[in-house]
Amino acid sequence: MPFGGGNKCGCCQKTVYFAEEVQCEGKSWHKSCFLCMVCKKNLDSTTVAVHVDEIYCKSCYGKKYGPKGYGFGGGAGTLSMDTGEGLGIKPEGQAPHRPTNNPNASKFAQKAATGSDVCPRCEKTVYAAEKVIGGGNSWHKGCFRCAKCGKGLESTTLADKDGEIFCKGCYAKCFGPKGFGFGQGAGALAHAQ
Repeated sequence: MPFGGGNKCGCCQKTVYFAEEVQCEGKSWHKSCFLCMVCKKNLDSTTVAVHVDEIYCKSCYGKKYGPKGYGFGGGAGTLSMDTGEGLGIKPEGQAPHRPTNNPNASKFAQKAATGSDVCPRCEKTVYAAEKVIGGGNSWHKGCFRCAKCGKGLESTTLADKDGEIFCKGCYAKCFGPKGFGFGQGAGALAHAQ
């Protein structure tokens, strides 16, 4: 302990007395000086992150010294437009987009261009992430609905006719047997004319 009463603060270099002392990494700090170097939030033993002689909150430390690039976001599903300039990070310039003029496109690009999987309902290309197969065709998840009532379908609740898909109830009403004794369910009798 130096002459004059106490250790020197890691921030302001003034004497730190016992009643106001916070210790971190072998150094003493005033409670009022124990703040993040960037955002100035108050820190404690659970929120402090140390880099050499500097103290940060975990969020600012991660932004300044953590991994960079796709997949290393701000956490909790947030989208941040912060480029890090306040932390002394220089943002990388984006190269302008230039479409390719390559006549030898990949097999994947050629397959997508030929439209091998086209949804019969909306007539747009169906990609693997949104593909549902039923009735011998590929459908978008949103288009995989009964043609009559619009009810969402599954492979077990599907009936198809002439390239169109129906729920089993609508299929039975539209294409099932008609006449006396072939009711609409629950013991009801219907007379078809």
